[in-house]
Amino acid sequence: MDRGLSDEVIVVGGGVVGLTTAVVLAESGHRVRVWARESGERTTSAVAGALWWPYRIEPERLVGDWALESLTVYEDLAARSARTGVRLVEGVHAGLRLDGLGPWAARVPLADTSEGLSARLPLIDMPVHLGWLRQRLEEAGGTVEERVVRGLGEVRSAVVVNCSGLGARSLVPDPAVRPVRGQLVVVENPGITTWYTSAEKTAAGPGGGAEGSVSAYFFPQPGGLLLGGTAHEDAWSLEPDPDIAAGIVARCAAVRPEIAGARVLGHRVGLRPYRDAVRLERELLPDGRLLVHNYGHGGAGVTVAWGCARQAAGLVDPGPAA
Repeated sequence: MDRGLSDEVIVVGGGVVGLTTAVVLAESGHRVRVWARESGERTTSAVAGALWWPYRIEPERLVGDWALESLTVYEDLAARSARTGVRLVEGVHAGLRLDGLGPWAARVPLADTSEGLSARLPLIDMPVHLGWLRQRLEEAGGTVEERVVRGLGEVRSAVVVNCSGLGARSLVPDPAVRPVRGQLVVVENPGITTWYTSAEKTAAGPGGGAEGSVSAYFFPQPGGLLLGGTAHEDAWSLEPDPDIAAGIVARCAAVRPEIAGARVLGHRVGLRPYRDAVRLERELLPDGRLLVHNYGHGGAGVTVAWGCARQAAGLVDPGPAA
Protein backbone atom coordinates (compact mmCIF):
# COMPACT_ATOMS: atom_id res chain seq x y z
CA MET A 1 0.00 0.00 0.00
CA ASP A 2 1.13 3.58 -0.69
CA ARG A 3 2.88 4.78 2.48
CA GLY A 4 1.73 8.31 1.72
CA LEU A 5 -1.87 7.45 2.46
CA SER A 6 -3.59 8.91 5.51
CA ASP A 7 -4.51 6.46 8.26
CA GLU A 8 -7.75 8.37 8.82
CA VAL A 9 -11.10 7.03 7.71
CA ILE A 10 -12.56 9.46 5.17
CA VAL A 11 -16.34 9.38 4.93
CA VAL A 12 -17.58 10.93 1.68
CA GLY A 13 -21.02 12.49 2.17
CA GLY A 14 -22.44 14.75 4.87
CA GLY A 15 -26.10 13.72 4.90
CA VAL A 16 -27.74 11.70 7.65
CA VAL A 17 -26.20 8.42 6.45
CA GLY A 18 -22.69 9.88 6.19
CA LEU A 19 -22.78 11.67 9.54
CA THR A 20 -24.30 8.71 11.38
CA THR A 21 -21.70 6.36 9.89
CA ALA A 22 -18.93 8.79 10.85
CA VAL A 23 -20.24 8.95 14.43
CA VAL A 24 -20.25 5.15 14.77
CA LEU A 25 -16.71 4.92 13.37
CA ALA A 26 -15.36 7.74 15.54
CA GLU A 27 -16.93 6.33 18.69
CA SER A 28 -15.35 2.97 17.93
CA GLY A 29 -11.89 4.56 17.99
CA HIS A 30 -11.17 5.65 14.41
CA ARG A 31 -9.86 9.05 13.36
CA VAL A 32 -12.60 10.23 11.05
CA ARG A 33 -13.02 13.09 8.62
CA VAL A 34 -16.21 13.71 6.67
CA TRP A 35 -15.81 15.24 3.23
CA ALA A 36 -19.09 16.85 2.30
CA ARG A 37 -19.94 18.75 -0.85
CA GLU A 38 -22.78 20.29 1.14
CA SER A 39 -23.53 20.17 4.83
CA GLY A 40 -26.25 21.07 7.29
CA GLU A 41 -29.39 22.61 5.82
CA ARG A 42 -28.13 22.32 2.22
CA THR A 43 -28.16 18.51 2.14
CA THR A 44 -30.98 16.35 0.80
CA SER A 45 -31.42 15.00 4.33
CA ALA A 46 -32.25 18.46 5.65
CA VAL A 47 -35.39 18.76 3.53
CA ALA A 48 -36.74 15.31 4.40
CA GLY A 49 -40.11 14.95 6.10
CA ALA A 50 -38.25 12.46 8.32
CA LEU A 51 -40.90 10.16 9.68
CA TRP A 52 -39.41 6.78 10.58
CA TRP A 53 -40.83 4.37 8.00
CA PRO A 54 -39.29 2.02 5.38
CA TYR A 55 -40.28 3.99 2.27
CA ARG A 56 -38.93 3.41 -1.26
CA ILE A 57 -35.97 1.30 -0.20
CA GLU A 58 -34.83 -2.21 -1.11
CA PRO A 59 -34.08 -5.03 -0.44
CA GLU A 60 -36.94 -5.68 1.97
CA ARG A 61 -35.26 -8.72 3.54
CA LEU A 62 -32.46 -6.47 4.89
CA VAL A 63 -34.31 -3.20 5.34
CA GLY A 64 -36.41 -4.49 8.23
CA ASP A 65 -33.37 -5.23 10.43
CA TRP A 66 -31.68 -1.92 9.58
CA ALA A 67 -34.88 -0.01 10.30
CA LEU A 68 -35.58 -1.78 13.59
CA GLU A 69 -32.04 -1.18 14.83
CA SER A 70 -32.43 2.50 13.99
CA LEU A 71 -35.86 2.62 15.65
CA THR A 72 -34.32 1.50 18.94
CA VAL A 73 -31.80 4.35 18.75
CA TYR A 74 -34.43 6.96 17.91
CA GLU A 75 -36.67 5.84 20.77
CA ASP A 76 -33.76 6.50 23.11
CA LEU A 77 -32.92 9.85 21.48
CA ALA A 78 -36.53 10.98 21.86
CA ALA A 79 -35.89 11.31 25.61
CA ARG A 80 -33.61 14.26 24.68
CA SER A 81 -35.73 15.70 21.90
CA ALA A 82 -34.71 19.34 22.36
CA ARG A 83 -31.07 18.40 21.65
CA THR A 84 -31.50 15.55 19.17
CA GLY A 85 -34.53 16.70 17.20
CA VAL A 86 -36.23 13.32 17.66
CA ARG A 87 -39.80 13.09 18.99
CA LEU A 88 -42.25 10.20 19.25
CA VAL A 89 -45.49 11.37 17.61
CA GLU A 90 -48.80 9.62 16.99
CA GLY A 91 -50.36 9.38 13.57
CA VAL A 92 -52.05 7.26 10.92
CA HIS A 93 -50.93 5.60 7.70
CA ALA A 94 -54.29 5.77 5.90
CA GLY A 95 -55.17 2.74 3.80
CA LEU A 96 -52.41 0.49 5.14
CA ARG A 97 -52.99 -2.79 6.98
CA LEU A 98 -50.65 -4.87 9.09
CA ASP A 99 -50.99 -7.91 6.84
CA GLY A 100 -49.61 -5.88 3.92
CA LEU A 101 -46.26 -5.22 5.61
CA GLY A 102 -43.09 -7.26 6.00
CA PRO A 103 -42.01 -9.31 9.05
CA TRP A 104 -40.40 -6.24 10.63
CA ALA A 105 -43.85 -4.79 11.36
CA ALA A 106 -44.52 -7.43 14.04
CA ARG A 107 -41.90 -5.71 16.21
CA VAL A 108 -43.35 -2.20 15.83
CA PRO A 109 -46.32 -0.89 17.90
CA LEU A 110 -48.83 -0.67 15.06
CA ALA A 111 -52.60 -1.08 15.29
CA ASP A 112 -55.19 -1.64 12.56
CA THR A 113 -58.00 0.94 12.69
CA SER A 114 -60.90 1.81 10.41
CA GLU A 115 -58.77 4.55 8.83
CA GLY A 116 -55.53 2.59 8.50
CA LEU A 117 -52.48 1.83 10.63
CA SER A 118 -52.16 3.83 13.81
CA ALA A 119 -48.71 4.22 15.37
CA ARG A 120 -46.46 6.33 17.60
CA LEU A 121 -43.26 6.72 15.60
CA PRO A 122 -40.11 8.83 15.57
CA LEU A 123 -40.54 12.13 13.74
CA ILE A 124 -37.25 13.93 13.28
CA ASP A 125 -36.54 17.64 12.92
CA MET A 126 -33.70 17.21 10.46
CA PRO A 127 -31.85 20.55 10.77
CA VAL A 128 -31.63 20.01 14.54
CA HIS A 129 -30.73 16.33 14.18
CA LEU A 130 -28.00 16.95 11.61
CA GLY A 131 -26.48 19.60 13.86
CA TRP A 132 -26.59 17.21 16.80
CA LEU A 133 -24.92 14.45 14.77
CA ARG A 134 -22.14 16.82 13.76
CA GLN A 135 -21.62 17.90 17.37
CA ARG A 136 -21.54 14.26 18.52
CA LEU A 137 -18.97 13.49 15.82
CA GLU A 138 -16.77 16.39 16.89
CA GLU A 139 -17.01 15.32 20.52
CA ALA A 140 -15.68 11.93 19.42
CA GLY A 141 -12.73 13.61 17.68
CA GLY A 142 -14.11 13.65 14.12
CA THR A 143 -14.32 16.62 11.77
CA VAL A 144 -16.43 17.76 8.82
CA GLU A 145 -14.82 19.49 5.85
CA GLU A 146 -16.77 21.02 2.98
CA ARG A 147 -14.99 19.69 -0.07
CA VAL A 148 -16.02 18.77 -3.60
CA VAL A 149 -14.97 15.22 -4.54
CA ARG A 150 -15.02 14.47 -8.25
CA GLY A 151 -13.95 10.85 -7.97
CA LEU A 152 -13.27 8.41 -5.14
CA GLY A 153 -9.76 7.88 -6.46
CA GLU A 154 -8.75 11.35 -5.25
CA VAL A 155 -9.43 10.40 -1.62
CA ARG A 156 -5.96 9.44 -0.43
CA SER A 157 -6.82 7.49 2.69
CA ALA A 158 -6.31 3.84 3.55
CA VAL A 159 -10.03 3.52 4.28
CA VAL A 160 -12.77 5.37 2.40
CA VAL A 161 -16.46 5.05 3.24
CA ASN A 162 -18.72 6.11 0.40
CA CYS A 163 -21.96 7.64 1.75
CA SER A 164 -22.38 10.00 -1.18
CA GLY A 165 -26.05 9.27 -1.90
CA LEU A 166 -27.06 10.47 -5.33
CA GLY A 167 -23.46 11.63 -5.84
CA ALA A 168 -22.44 7.98 -6.18
CA ARG A 169 -23.93 8.09 -9.67
CA SER A 170 -20.85 10.00 -10.84
CA LEU A 171 -18.30 9.27 -8.10
CA VAL A 172 -18.27 5.48 -8.38
CA PRO A 173 -19.66 5.80 -11.08
CA ASP A 174 -22.94 3.91 -10.56
CA PRO A 175 -25.73 4.65 -13.07
CA ALA A 176 -28.07 2.45 -11.01
CA VAL A 177 -28.49 5.35 -8.57
CA ARG A 178 -31.37 7.53 -9.73
CA PRO A 179 -33.12 10.60 -8.37
CA VAL A 180 -36.69 10.39 -7.07
CA ARG A 181 -37.79 13.99 -6.72
CA GLY A 182 -39.79 15.01 -3.66
CA GLN A 183 -41.48 18.36 -3.12
CA LEU A 184 -42.85 19.74 0.16
CA VAL A 185 -44.75 22.83 1.25
CA VAL A 186 -44.15 24.29 4.72
CA VAL A 187 -47.11 26.14 6.28
CA GLU A 188 -47.90 27.68 9.62
CA ASN A 189 -49.32 24.91 11.77
CA PRO A 190 -53.02 25.57 12.43
CA GLY A 191 -52.89 23.36 15.52
CA ILE A 192 -52.26 19.87 14.11
CA THR A 193 -50.30 17.63 16.50
CA THR A 194 -50.41 14.25 14.72
CA TRP A 195 -48.87 13.05 11.46
CA TYR A 196 -50.77 11.55 8.54
CA THR A 197 -49.91 9.74 5.32
CA SER A 198 -52.05 8.32 2.53
CA ALA A 199 -51.40 5.89 -0.30
CA GLU A 200 -49.70 7.08 -3.46
CA LYS A 201 -51.37 7.54 -6.84
CA THR A 202 -50.09 8.41 -10.31
CA ALA A 203 -49.68 12.02 -11.42
CA ALA A 204 -47.72 14.13 -13.90
CA GLY A 205 -44.23 15.25 -13.04
CA PRO A 206 -42.87 18.79 -12.63
CA GLY A 207 -43.65 21.01 -15.59
CA GLY A 208 -45.89 18.31 -17.03
CA GLY A 209 -42.97 15.88 -17.23
CA ALA A 210 -42.86 12.11 -16.80
CA GLU A 211 -45.43 10.54 -14.53
CA GLY A 212 -44.62 9.78 -10.93
CA SER A 213 -46.67 9.38 -7.80
CA VAL A 214 -48.28 11.77 -5.37
CA SER A 215 -49.73 11.32 -1.91
CA ALA A 216 -51.07 13.40 0.94
CA TYR A 217 -49.03 13.62 4.10
CA PHE A 218 -48.40 16.16 6.82
CA PHE A 219 -45.85 16.16 9.61
CA PRO A 220 -45.94 18.66 12.51
CA GLN A 221 -42.40 19.97 12.98
CA PRO A 222 -41.20 22.79 15.25
CA GLY A 223 -40.67 25.08 12.24
CA GLY A 224 -44.11 24.52 10.75
CA LEU A 225 -46.37 21.86 9.29
CA LEU A 226 -44.65 19.96 6.45
CA LEU A 227 -47.03 19.03 3.63
CA GLY A 228 -46.30 16.50 0.91
CA GLY A 229 -45.67 14.81 -1.17
CA THR A 230 -44.39 13.66 -4.51
CA ALA A 231 -42.13 10.95 -5.92
CA HIS A 232 -41.09 11.57 -9.53
CA GLU A 233 -38.39 9.23 -10.81
CA ASP A 234 -35.47 10.56 -12.88
CA ALA A 235 -36.53 14.18 -12.29
CA TRP A 236 -33.57 16.44 -11.49
CA SER A 237 -35.14 19.86 -11.00
CA LEU A 238 -34.63 21.45 -7.58
CA GLU A 239 -36.99 24.32 -8.39
CA PRO A 240 -40.38 24.13 -6.66
CA ASP A 241 -43.23 23.66 -9.13
CA PRO A 242 -46.18 25.93 -8.21
CA ASP A 243 -48.77 23.58 -9.71
CA ILE A 244 -47.39 20.66 -7.70
CA ALA A 245 -47.34 22.84 -4.58
CA ALA A 246 -51.00 23.76 -5.08
CA GLY A 247 -51.88 20.08 -5.50
CA ILE A 248 -50.05 19.18 -2.29
CA VAL A 249 -51.95 21.78 -0.28
CA ALA A 250 -55.28 20.72 -1.81
CA ARG A 251 -54.75 17.02 -1.04
CA CYS A 252 -53.75 17.74 2.56
CA ALA A 253 -56.65 20.17 3.03
CA ALA A 254 -59.05 17.46 1.88
CA VAL A 255 -57.97 15.54 5.00
CA ARG A 256 -57.71 18.51 7.40
CA PRO A 257 -59.66 21.52 6.04
CA GLU A 258 -57.87 23.99 8.31
CA ILE A 259 -54.73 23.51 6.23
CA ALA A 260 -56.34 25.36 3.31
CA GLY A 261 -56.05 28.72 5.07
CA ALA A 262 -52.60 28.19 6.58
CA ARG A 263 -49.94 30.73 5.59
CA VAL A 264 -47.24 29.27 3.36
CA LEU A 265 -43.78 29.62 4.91
CA GLY A 266 -41.71 28.01 2.20
CA HIS A 267 -41.14 25.28 -0.35
CA ARG A 268 -38.62 22.43 -0.32
CA VAL A 269 -37.36 20.07 -2.99
CA GLY A 270 -35.07 17.09 -2.49
CA LEU A 271 -33.79 14.28 -4.69
CA ARG A 272 -33.99 10.89 -3.00
CA PRO A 273 -31.03 8.64 -3.97
CA TYR A 274 -32.95 5.55 -5.11
CA ARG A 275 -31.32 2.28 -6.17
CA ASP A 276 -32.86 -1.14 -6.85
CA ALA A 277 -30.97 -2.30 -3.75
CA VAL A 278 -28.93 -0.40 -1.16
CA ARG A 279 -25.24 -0.90 -1.81
CA LEU A 280 -23.64 -1.80 1.52
CA GLU A 281 -20.44 -3.75 0.90
CA ARG A 282 -16.65 -3.60 1.10
CA GLU A 283 -14.32 -3.42 -1.88
CA LEU A 284 -10.54 -3.93 -1.75
CA LEU A 285 -8.95 -1.67 -4.34
CA PRO A 286 -5.89 -2.68 -6.43
CA ASP A 287 -3.62 -0.36 -4.43
CA GLY A 288 -4.64 -2.02 -1.16
CA ARG A 289 -7.08 0.65 0.00
CA LEU A 290 -10.39 -0.38 1.51
CA LEU A 291 -13.54 1.17 0.06
CA VAL A 292 -16.82 0.60 1.90
CA HIS A 293 -20.02 1.58 0.09
CA ASN A 294 -23.12 2.70 1.99
CA TYR A 295 -25.53 4.43 -0.42
CA GLY A 296 -28.78 4.08 -2.36
CA HIS A 297 -31.21 4.42 0.56
CA GLY A 298 -34.02 6.03 -1.44
CA GLY A 299 -36.61 7.71 0.75
CA ALA A 300 -35.54 5.93 3.94
CA GLY A 301 -32.04 7.19 4.76
CA VAL A 302 -33.21 8.46 8.14
CA THR A 303 -35.13 5.25 8.82
CA VAL A 304 -32.15 2.94 8.34
CA ALA A 305 -29.26 5.28 9.17
CA TRP A 306 -28.09 3.63 12.40
CA GLY A 307 -28.54 0.05 11.24
CA CYS A 308 -26.62 0.73 8.03
CA ALA A 309 -23.96 2.77 9.84
CA ARG A 310 -23.21 -0.07 12.22
CA GLN A 311 -23.01 -2.59 9.41
CA ALA A 312 -20.71 -0.27 7.44
CA ALA A 313 -18.47 0.15 10.49
CA GLY A 314 -18.35 -3.62 10.78
CA LEU A 315 -17.08 -3.79 7.20
CA VAL A 316 -14.26 -1.42 8.13
CA ASP A 317 -13.37 -3.64 11.09
CA PRO A 318 -14.68 -7.00 9.89
CA GLY A 319 -13.01 -9.24 12.45
CA PRO A 320 -11.81 -12.81 11.84
CA ALA A 321 -15.13 -14.11 10.49
CA ALA A 322 -15.35 -11.67 7.55
